[in-house]
Amino acid sequence: MKLIYTSILTILAIVSAGAQSPSKVLKQAEKALGGVEALRSVSSITKSGVATRSSDGVTGLYRIESARPNRLNTSSDVVGFEIETGFNGRSSWSRNSRDGLSTLSGASAAGFQASAEYRNNLWLNAKADKSKLTSGGRVKIDGKETNLVILTTAKGLAIKLYFDAVSGLPIRDELPGIDGTEIFDYSDYRNTQGIMQPYAIHLTTGEQQFDIKLEKIEIGASVSRSRFDFPVMSSKPLPDLAKLLSDLRANEERVEDILDSYAYTQKQTMRETGKDGNLRETSSETFQLSFYEGRRIRRLIEKNGKPLSPNDQASADKDAAKRVAEIEKEIEKTEAKAASGNQQGPPSDRGRRVSIAEILRASNLINPRRERFRGRDVIVFDFEPNPAFDLKNAQSMLKFFGKTAGVMWVDEEDKQVARIEAVLADNFNVGGGVLAKLRKGASFTMDQERINNEIWLPSQTDINMSIRVLLVKGLELNQVVKSYDYRKLSTEVKDAKVDEVKKP
Repeated sequence: MKLIYTSILTILAIVSAGAQSPSKVLKQAEKALGGVEALRSVSSITKSGVATRSSDGVTGLYRIESARPNRLNTSSDVVGFEIETGFNGRSSWSRNSRDGLSTLSGASAAGFQASAEYRNNLWLNAKADKSKLTSGGRVKIDGKETNLVILTTAKGLAIKLYFDAVSGLPIRDELPGIDGTEIFDYSDYRNTQGIMQPYAIHLTTGEQQFDIKLEKIEIGASVSRSRFDFPVMSSKPLPDLAKLLSDLRANEERVEDILDSYAYTQKQTMRETGKDGNLRETSSETFQLSFYEGRRIRRLIEKNGKPLSPNDQASADKDAAKRVAEIEKEIEKTEAKAASGNQQGPPSDRGRRVSIAEILRASNLINPRRERFRGRDVIVFDFEPNPAFDLKNAQSMLKFFGKTAGVMWVDEEDKQVARIEAVLADNFNVGGGVLAKLRKGASFTMDQERINNEIWLPSQTDINMSIRVLLVKGLELNQVVKSYDYRKLSTEVKDAKVDEVKKP
C-alpha cells in the first residue's frame, strides 16, 4: 500500500510539473535573467563573436544587433560567404555574396519580423501584441528537464521557448527564419551589465549547424539606424582607381611604421581532418608579439590553452631577448655593408612581417566593383601575379605572394584592406624545391579590423596548404591564426616584457 501511495504522489508531482503555467515559467525566467525591470530597460544589444561550421570546422565572424522597438540586423561571414539580414521596422531585406540584395516578402518577411520583435522584447509585450502564450509541458533536451512555452503571434507564427526547469534560464529558442525554423541552443551564461547573457550558442539553420562563441556583448550602446535600413546600392561611379591604389599603398606603408608601436597577442591553432571528415583542433600555441625595427619578436606564453611552466616560460623569455639581440646585430651588419658599398642581395627577412603593401607591389589588381562589406563601403578587386615584379630578388615570402591570385576588399573611406582571400596559382619551391614545395591550390584568408580609428590590423588568418618536405614527406597544414588584444605602446620595448595576456 505504501508503495502504491508513493507512486501516486510521484505521478501527481510529474503531472503538476508538466502542467506548470506559462506565467509561472516566464516569471521564473525573468528573475533568473536579472528581473523584469532590467529586461524592460534594455534599449539595444550588440553581440559579436566567431561562428564555427560543424560540418567542416570552418570559422567566420558572427554579429547580431537589435534596437527597440523592433529593429534587427544579423550578419555572418564564413570563408568569404557573407550573409546579412535586417528589419528596420518597415521592411525586411536580405543580402548574400551569391544572390546579392533583395527585399523579403511573404512568409520569409513575416518570420524575420517575428524574430525581430522577439529579440527586442522577448515575451514581455505578449499581451499588448495580442500574442498567445501556451504551455508545451516538460521536454527533455540533452537529458535536461525543460519547461516549454509556446508564443504564438497575432499572425499565427509559433515561437517555441525552452527554459531550464531548475535555473529558469532559456536554453533553447525555435524561431521562424527566412528559410524555415532556426534553432538556438544557449549555454555559458554570464552576468553582463546586470543581465544574464549566453556566450555560447549552437545554431541549427536548415541543414547546417554552427557553434557560436560570443566575444563581446554590449547592452544599451547606441546603434545607428542605418544598420537596419535597406542598403542603398550606390549608382555613383567608381573612384579614381589610380589615386585609390596610390593612397592604399601609401597607407599600407604607413601601417608598417605604426605597427612598431603596437603589441598584441596571437594564438595559432593547428587542425586536421579526421576519418569522419570533421575538422578538429589538435594543438595550439599563444604568443605575445611586438615589432622592433620592422622585425617580429615572439614570446611564447601558452601551449594548448595552458600557461607555460615556470622553467619553460623562463626559456621562452630568454629566446625572445636573444631575438632582440639578433635583430640589432642584423641591422648593424646591414648598415656596415651599405656604408662600405659591399651590400649584396636582399637583407635577411627572418621574422619580418610580409606586409599588404608588399603584396600590392607583387600583384596586378583588376575587375574593380563597389560593394557593402560589414556595414562599410568597399571597392573589391581581383588580383593576380604581376609579371613585371622582380621576384628573383624579392624576399622568400614575398615570392610566395607573387604567385598568388584572389580577391581583396578595400575600405573606400580609410583606403586600407579589410579582407584578402588568396590561392597559390602555381607550385612554390623553397630552397629550389629541395627543402620544401608548396603545391598549387594552397590558400589563405586574412581578415582585418579597425584599431583605434587609425589602422586596420589582422584579426584572423586561415591557412590551408599541402607541403612536400625534403622531397619525401607530404604534410597537410591547416592552421587558424587569431590576433587580438592590440595595445599601443608609449615607449619602445626591447626586452619582450608584456602585460598579462587576455584570452580570445
